[in-house]
Amino acid sequence: MIRRIVKSAIYALAAAITFSGTGMAAQASGVSTVLPNGGVNIMLAEGITLEILQSRYGNTSARIESLLDRAALEQARKEAGLVSEEDSEDEQLKSLVIAQVRDYVNVRSLPSEEGEILGKLYNHSVGTFVSEENGWYQISSGSVTGYVKAEYCVTGEAAIALAKEVSTRIATVNTETLKVRKEPSLEAGVLGLVPLGDDLVVLQEQEGWVSVDVEEGTGWVSAEFVDLRREFVQAESLEEEAKRLAKEAEERRKARAAREAAATKTGGTQAAQNQAAQVPVAVGSGSEMGVSVAEYAVQFVGNPYRYGGTSLTNGADCSGFVMSVYANFGVSLPHSSSADRKQGSAVDGLANAQPGDLICYSGHVALYIGNGQIVHASTSRTGIIISRADYRKVLAVRRIF
Repeated sequence: MIRRIVKSAIYALAAAITFSGTGMAAQASGVSTVLPNGGVNIMLAEGITLEILQSRYGNTSARIESLLDRAALEQARKEAGLVSEEDSEDEQLKSLVIAQVRDYVNVRSLPSEEGEILGKLYNHSVGTFVSEENGWYQISSGSVTGYVKAEYCVTGEAAIALAKEVSTRIATVNTETLKVRKEPSLEAGVLGLVPLGDDLVVLQEQEGWVSVDVEEGTGWVSAEFVDLRREFVQAESLEEEAKRLAKEAEERRKARAAREAAATKTGGTQAAQNQAAQVPVAVGSGSEMGVSVAEYAVQFVGNPYRYGGTSLTNGADCSGFVMSVYANFGVSLPHSSSADRKQGSAVDGLANAQPGDLICYSGHVALYIGNGQIVHASTSRTGIIISRADYRKVLAVRRIF
């Protein structure tokens, strides 16, 4: 099944409350989700105004002040060392509502089967708890606010462990070139380099350092140079679903047209296919265009890896390799493994991958060629190689053709 994956991030509370002539606005640095805990604790987010707080928690100044006071108190306790980072995060995770269903649960306008369907909350996707009424949870998830049947979801204490299981802890690089070290020390050797904006899967955290998964192996990066968050799948409204399907259809049409145009050029797709016949690499079955991409890509196995490079012959890094392969078919992709996670349309898992699909990993991207294999610009030591697609945890599979 193909569907858009919408991500939500949870961050530590860093609230700053400002006042203006038109009312009071609550803002927080680096916070992207409001997380009330059963109407008791609150995490303040960018753009959350007094009016929004009143609509959710009651139109009384005393009530809002109480919520803000508790938020400030919680932050003060944390800064004083009375609350650990882990305890603080657990309190936030209690406020999530997580779907546990085979496919999805409908989000309705009323706490009743008679309510209008507003969207879908997919299995293991999350919403923020707002209230509970007659066996229904009112949630806010993505652009959807509505009701889901409580029997199909978990929240409170039961949500803590599940939230950590279904989320992905991500470190986004916030410096131009990040050195990944072999040990959590500035004196340790450099394992690899990661560019600005790349997303890395977090394996472990300790004071000032984060253990991450990179193509060269498990390494450590300074916490100063990454932004940490948890990623969850959120609800999709019916309008968003319709727009997504239309957009994906249009992207497939454009990709098909680009491929056909490339096939008419000298040295383009047909030449690549003819050359591919001479290479003893078995490419799996799939769409004609996807197979053409895979057959073209395997021509460059054995060529060198070069950080920041885009040359299929003289050296490319992982995203540069994918970008240049698809450029041969008239398709423009970004030179960024993280940005590649948003290209094309989402494919539901590696089991449904087809040749030509982008396989996205922590700080890395590859091209699926079928039969459980990928071709990718791996490391400076190995160059462009063919590997098992499941050699590392897959973050996303994206289909261009």
